[in-house]
Amino acid sequence: MTTTDLAERRELSPPLAASDSAAGQSIFGLLRPYLGSFAALVVLQVIGAVAGLAPLLAVVELGRTLLSPGPIDDGHVWIVVLAGAAGMLVRLLFTAGSSGIGHLLDSRVQLSFRRQLAAQLGRVPIGWFSRRRTGELSQVVGDDVSAVHPFIAHTPGELVSAFVVPLVSLIYLFTVDWRLTLITLIPVVLAVALVPLMMTPTRLREQEEFDAAMGRVASSVIEFVQGIAVVKAFGGSGRAHRAFRTAVDEFVGTFFRWVRGLAPIAAGMQLVLSPPFVLLVVLVGGAALVTNGSLPPADVLPFLLLGLGLTAPVAALGHGFDDMQAARRAVGRIRDVLEVPALPEPARPVAPQGHRVELRDVRFGYDAGRDVLRGIDLVLEPGTVTALVGPSGSGKSTLVQLLPRFFDPAHGSVVLGGVDLRELGSRELYRMVSFVFQDVRLLRASVAENIALSVPHADLDDVVRAARLANIHDRILELPRGYDSVIGADAGLSGGEAQRISLARALLADTPVLVLDEATAFADPQTELAVRQALSTLAGDRTILVIAHRLETIADADTVVVLENGSIVERGTPAELLARGGKFAAYWQSHRSALADEVETRSGALQGDEYR
Repeated sequence: MTTTDLAERRELSPPLAASDSAAGQSIFGLLRPYLGSFAALVVLQVIGAVAGLAPLLAVVELGRTLLSPGPIDDGHVWIVVLAGAAGMLVRLLFTAGSSGIGHLLDSRVQLSFRRQLAAQLGRVPIGWFSRRRTGELSQVVGDDVSAVHPFIAHTPGELVSAFVVPLVSLIYLFTVDWRLTLITLIPVVLAVALVPLMMTPTRLREQEEFDAAMGRVASSVIEFVQGIAVVKAFGGSGRAHRAFRTAVDEFVGTFFRWVRGLAPIAAGMQLVLSPPFVLLVVLVGGAALVTNGSLPPADVLPFLLLGLGLTAPVAALGHGFDDMQAARRAVGRIRDVLEVPALPEPARPVAPQGHRVELRDVRFGYDAGRDVLRGIDLVLEPGTVTALVGPSGSGKSTLVQLLPRFFDPAHGSVVLGGVDLRELGSRELYRMVSFVFQDVRLLRASVAENIALSVPHADLDDVVRAARLANIHDRILELPRGYDSVIGADAGLSGGEAQRISLARALLADTPVLVLDEATAFADPQTELAVRQALSTLAGDRTILVIAHRLETIADADTVVVLENGSIVERGTPAELLARGGKFAAYWQSHRSALADEVETRSGALQGDEYR
């Protein structure tokens, strides 16, 4: 594997906001498999649009027939009427067919996009999700996929009408009188002249800012709702509301800037394309030509009817343009997600020999030029517990995320059983490594199904055994339906209880390597003691790597590794490091002092309660 390959892997994804050129290429690239259906849709729409002119031309011909001197030819009149009715029927049938194909095609495209996104999100490195806001991904999978509906189901018909109807109408009107035709085109020319004003860099930038502001509002809403319980419990609702209001205020400001820029242009287009303005132009021009004797009065009639037909499709062209721009940006963001480099799978996976873990000269950074881990050399022996300690931001969580291959190192390697993780298939990797993190996400499913997530066919006895080891069995039995209780419906769990469900899930997986990142952060002391005992019992031949929230948790660890600024500064047994009087000893003493202060504070509060 070359250095270039490793550098490319560091770029987990481009930003979700796509550039104009990339977005423009995306929409046609992603829709290329459906060009045949698009062609059928357009052909039907063309036939329907042309047939739709037949009733108008029939009215024109009836007017000329009825206004001409001499006897009226009844047969000719009926032929004209039937031709107009036939045209109306053809338009109805063909436009209905076009619309039906458009909506069916839209359903196929949206289904395909969502399947592609689901498959892609299953392939990308898990660590990629930690670098993305929930609202942004929700917008891509939900809103952006839905945004292609107008472009597929409606815009083709509108664009076809916008070009075909004026073209056919103009050909006919030029055969009647070229001078009045040019006069009738004045509103169209004025409207078209305003279109470039809607495509200036300023207008496009305002539109992109509007989309970005919408994404920030969506993210703030999701984050606020997901964290409302914690926010209220700690009295932070005011700050949370301010964060949401800030996002909304930014959106309102962006929206008003966007509207202020477009409002004069849109108003001007609506004015020049309005039926009263078009009729005024045709009547003034027609009256001038009729009064000087150069145009028969009956010849003004087709311009009065078809003149409106020239402007209505142009107005629809504006809506089609808006839909196309929205779809272009949405598909651009979809393409950005689909182009995220997937977790590279080896062509010929190598089977590991054992479960000894080694980190060899590992360097990693989320951003180019800013390493979070610097030259990490670490060996995790089977049957041992290795604990990571260090201040916030020292790189502990980043390091443990390399073991389940949430990221690949930019330099060096992570080796399991003598095999670089990049040479190990992902299925084999997750049969070897399980993990429990502080931020636990449980599915809206039964407690048993959540525990058995990694082993779907596990029987209830195995699930109960894992729950007992995680010290959550008794709490589960207190739920309304025990292990059949559905989380989020009739099972409400605290943060510590959710962590124990996650721990039971990892224990049921029974992998030889177990990674715990602050896995007992929310646990009470009794539960933490029980979990420690369970881990001691289960350790056996397992390789365990743990980040401790409380230093007591790692008192029985075989090895303690102290990280600082992304580098290992100390390692050894807890007793050795305490005797050395270095960084770990300072952390330990600081923690003991804080714990003593907490106990003293609680004791004083209890005594105060007794006197009250």
